Amino acid sequence: MGVIGNILWFIFGGFVMGLGWWLAGLLAAITIVGIPWAKACFVIGQFAFLPFGKEAISRKALTSKDDIGTGALGLMGNIIWFVFAGIWLAIGHLGSALLCFITIIGIPFGIQHLKLAVIALAPIGQTIVDKEVAARAR
Repeated sequence: MGVIGNILWFIFGGFVMGLGWWLAGLLAAITIVGIPWAKACFVIGQFAFLPFGKEAISRKALTSKDDIGTGALGLMGNIIWFVFAGIWLAIGHLGSALLCFITIIGIPFGIQHLKLAVIALAPIGQTIVDKEVAARAR
């Protein structure tokens, strides 16, 4: 079922938002300072292309320990990210979600866009894993 969901998602909106994430990553990579955000953009962009069967969770929940992205520096990184790119990607996902919610068939896709909108607000400290791994981490 996840494969069918990913194919439909990719055709009906996932492609555009995935490109949005990759564009944000390219813009961040142009600056030397933005390279950590660029890496996160490319990983989450890949998730935005094919989200079914995967989930974004905190690295702290996965590893049970703090790292540079889950501590104070991660918080500062997320604030900077929110101001420069996060709000715009979140708005794109919210708009896409509203369009998906117009039809009954689009509701699962709208829910995925809402999940991605939340990730867009604060991606630093998050990691993308299979749903089974995420369930074990909880």
